[in-house]
Amino acid sequence: MSEPVEILKSAPAAAPAGGSCGCGEHDTEAPVLDVRDIPHAVRHGAVFGAFDQIPAGGSLVIVAPHAPLPMLAQLSQRAPIETEFLTEGPVEWRVRITRTA
Repeated sequence: MSEPVEILKSAPAAAPAGGSCGCGEHDTEAPVLDVRDIPHAVRHGAVFGAFDQIPAGGSLVIVAPHAPLPMLAQLSQRAPIETEFLTEGPVEWRVRITRTA
């Protein structure tokens, strides 16, 4: 069953500081991005886009088919990060990436 859609007469107020979009929903845990099915040509871009939405102190968990060391190096050039390998192969690697500043 579909729900009614509210049409606003003007744009909602700007998103508050800290990365919230103002929609009223939020994640209580670090979001998980499984990149294994994302084509390699756009995989890093997808991770960068997701990471850019994480506020300072927040985390993102990446699920990858291999140790994502080159991508982690690229992310560390974008912002200060801490990483924690939650699972290290052989089928999948899970890495918690926390934006530190």
